[in-house]
Amino acid sequence: MRLSTGILALLSSAVLASGFAPVRPTAFARGGSLPMSTTEETKTEGKKAGKDAPPTHLGWDSHNPVEKAPDSLVREGDGPDGNYPMRSKFEKMCRDAQIAITKAIEEIDGEGKFKEDCWTRANGGGGMSRVLSGGKVFEKAGVNLSVVYGSMPQEALQAATERGVDRSKGMAPGERVPFFACGLSSVMHPKNPFCPTMHFNYRYFETDGGVWWFGGGTDITPSYIDEDDMKHFHGTYKEICDKHDPEYYKEFKAWADRYFVIQHRNETRGFGGIFFDDQNDRDPDTIFEFSKECLNSVVKAYGPIIEKHKDDEFTQEQKEWQLMRRGRYVEFNLVYDRGTVFGLKTGGRIESILMSLPETARWEYNNVPEPGTPEAEFLEVCKHPRDW
Repeated sequence: MRLSTGILALLSSAVLASGFAPVRPTAFARGGSLPMSTTEETKTEGKKAGKDAPPTHLGWDSHNPVEKAPDSLVREGDGPDGNYPMRSKFEKMCRDAQIAITKAIEEIDGEGKFKEDCWTRANGGGGMSRVLSGGKVFEKAGVNLSVVYGSMPQEALQAATERGVDRSKGMAPGERVPFFACGLSSVMHPKNPFCPTMHFNYRYFETDGGVWWFGGGTDITPSYIDEDDMKHFHGTYKEICDKHDPEYYKEFKAWADRYFVIQHRNETRGFGGIFFDDQNDRDPDTIFEFSKECLNSVVKAYGPIIEKHKDDEFTQEQKEWQLMRRGRYVEFNLVYDRGTVFGLKTGGRIESILMSLPETARWEYNNVPEPGTPEAEFLEVCKHPRDW
């Protein structure tokens, strides 16, 4: 069945009720806040949000459509004090990648074209969405750029991170935390059941208390197992990770396997990839270069897989299985995904937040694949992630 408005409303309510994604049981050694004093005096006399700081909820109607986005959505002097050159550099990286990735996907599709809409906010920031619908290969594909100047309650900001990482450090107790965020996110939903869905998100944050961090990752969600495809996809990102830090791939692959879990199903959304957050343990330019290479390798990792399978023949039963796996995708995104919940809690642009959802999905009552079938083998991998 098609994803109805009622289901969206129900699951969106579940998102708001459940809060941010569950945190890991232990602190992540690589991420966290910058070295700062943690004395009671510092916590008591910490910084207060300025009078011009944005409210904790920007408002669903705070997005002003514009025919063309300005040359930059990052302006010096907007938002909390911080590293303006990095903010500007990260936005440019995201813009360049948005152009390159959408061009490559149009070429793979052969018919579909991305439509762009842009918006700004009065207090600064804005975004650009590029969405392709009804293509020859892709049912729906979107690549969204967002620049946000906002504020978050300390408890909400803390719930969005790893246990032990204090993102509100430097702010007075109970004071809302003004922040800057810039990111590029994407989801691609192909038509053919043998073409996997792909998702990526790369982001940079700063808070008014002086904390900064990078996050990101690319992951893949097939409906059927093709070991060569998975070796290519994971191998692409392992090569990048090994180039920057020999511990990265093992760490970030395991993190993706933990993060993309549909807890109420006890299975992963797909076959993972890499995922990282709270990265600020080394020079920001060093982490930027890692994020940049990961983002610029999306087409290299994903494109050949789509080219290989876009014309594969399939049955109606295989298509229905793909739609049921998309139903699982919807469940994860609306109940557990940090980015979705973050956008909803901060008054993000709804069309952009829900861009990640497929146009069609399916739920069947108590569907259990027959043992020994490709579908049963697929579920086994979702319950016990592999090293490809």
